[in-house]
Amino acid sequence: MRQGEVLAVFTLGLLLGGTLSAAVIYLLTGLAAPLPAPVRTSVILAAAALGAAREFGLVRFPLPQNARQIPPDVLQTRLRRGTLQFGFELGTGVRTYVPATSPYVLALALLLAGLSLPLTLLTGAAFGLGRALSATLTYLAQDDHRDTAIATRMPLTKTTTAGVFVSALTLLLL
Repeated sequence: MRQGEVLAVFTLGLLLGGTLSAAVIYLLTGLAAPLPAPVRTSVILAAAALGAAREFGLVRFPLPQNARQIPPDVLQTRLRRGTLQFGFELGTGVRTYVPATSPYVLALALLLAGLSLPLTLLTGAAFGLGRALSATLTYLAQDDHRDTAIATRMPLTKTTTAGVFVSALTLLLL
């Protein structure tokens, strides 16, 4: 199996996983429906500000996540199926390590905003696609030093994303 095929199957898994997570969030939106819109908006913005403060190192708190790796045997038994499973699990964001706060803020915003089903599913697919972007860029770059460059830039990327996320949510919700 060529690397391009592996990347395509992995990306499909990520898209499916992100979309499924969004579908589950959409099904749970009814729980937030009784809350008045201004309360839901305030909670979303407060969570975004708290998330940004965490990324900037102003506050420290653990994220609710399953901080363990997907077992290696998932990829060793059947490459296509294992790659799809790995991508799916990574795309859901519930079985793997998610170090940034923004995906949690996004999930809460989707839960509380009460968006339409298509928009919620599209957002979930975009999350999966965003996770695929790193693997795709690594594949396309084929640079042995890329991991070092990414590790160096990751703190700035996380804080910039958090800041932009707070700003965008504020503009959209107010």
